[in-house]
Amino acid sequence: MAATATAQVLDMRHETRPAFPPPPADARPVDRGAWIAAFRHVRDESERRAAPLSPEDQQIQSMPDASPTKWHRAHTTWFFEQFLLKAVVPGYTVFDERYFYLFNSYYVQAGPRAPRISRGLVTRPTCDEVAAYRAHVDRQVADLIAGAPEAQVSEIVAIVEIGLHHEQQHQELMLTDILHAFAQNPLLPAYDEGWRWRALSQQPGRVALDGGVTQMGHAGSGFHFDNEEPRHDVLLRPVEIDRALVTNGEWLEFMQDGGYAKPELWLSDGFVAVQNEGWEAPGYWRRQDGVWSSMTLAGLKPVDPALPVTHVSYYEADAFARWAGRDLPTEAEWEAACDSLDAAFGHVWQWTRSAYSAYPGYRPLPGALGEYNGKFMVSQFVLRGSSVATPAGHSRPTYRNFFYPHQRWQFTGLRLSRYQA
Repeated sequence: MAATATAQVLDMRHETRPAFPPPPADARPVDRGAWIAAFRHVRDESERRAAPLSPEDQQIQSMPDASPTKWHRAHTTWFFEQFLLKAVVPGYTVFDERYFYLFNSYYVQAGPRAPRISRGLVTRPTCDEVAAYRAHVDRQVADLIAGAPEAQVSEIVAIVEIGLHHEQQHQELMLTDILHAFAQNPLLPAYDEGWRWRALSQQPGRVALDGGVTQMGHAGSGFHFDNEEPRHDVLLRPVEIDRALVTNGEWLEFMQDGGYAKPELWLSDGFVAVQNEGWEAPGYWRRQDGVWSSMTLAGLKPVDPALPVTHVSYYEADAFARWAGRDLPTEAEWEAACDSLDAAFGHVWQWTRSAYSAYPGYRPLPGALGEYNGKFMVSQFVLRGSSVATPAGHSRPTYRNFFYPHQRWQFTGLRLSRYQA
């Protein structure tokens, strides 16, 4: 079972399987069969990612920021039951009323929820019971798409679409969260012994932006989250952005120069984090007999100097840029240059120095779904691109990821910029 499941996961992660193929949500007539296929494709991918894990693996919550795999599987199912089936199907009978408390995340308008820090204590329902929950909701959603009145089907696929993209976000978290858990285990287990970084081709040099007024944000058709709009004018200074990501080899030079011990390089809160957390290297790095290794999804591996550095916080990225005499790009600069950048997608999320805030004229979605992005627009920084853990079909130039500046359990890295004289 494990070998077959692992091979399937590896295939998806390296994008040898196609991205999920829903048609545009505003296409008329609605292609119900294509939407059912897209729904099953994404739901199956969650199960492929969970398949190599034992029930014990799926239960663990290694820190408050992470969640158990079992919880991710149940929460994404709750999303469809809460926002689609309960809302649309007359007289819908829920699978288990208690799950609405257990598997709500942060949707205050949807009702009370179990504390986030306690998700690892929820040993029941079991993994098998969560699988039954998923199967029940999957049948109900497929039947709803197939049989809904024509006047209602557009509303239904719009909710299905955001639910699928929501689930893809949790598919990435399934891998980052289990990697954090395995990194705490003295046995240093591998999620997938065959996992490898994607081949990386990076060229020296920089992409030059002339500056002036340009536009950023999503425009046109195609799915996007509400925080990617409205499209608006921004003023750019002339700037050069490195084509290449910062590598482990470059980070080792920063470490060898005492980068983690020089307070002049760090934001005040960042240097407090260095001291309190004992940081002396990126997350998951450990030194044995003078040699650095890193915990990966394939287990503990020697640090490869040619690969992009990852699992670094915003504080670390900012300090590295200052050490290098450079800057982190803004998210507007990144978006303007991304078509010319090497490894912009599919390797590491890239920190920008832009605070996560609303675009001018932003309005959240009505109702509980409006809590999805808008209420988090404070005290965080924007990352752009996508990572090795991001599912196929879940990246675009306008996508805005965001994390707090101390967090580094995600596949987060950086590239540098320099303002032109």
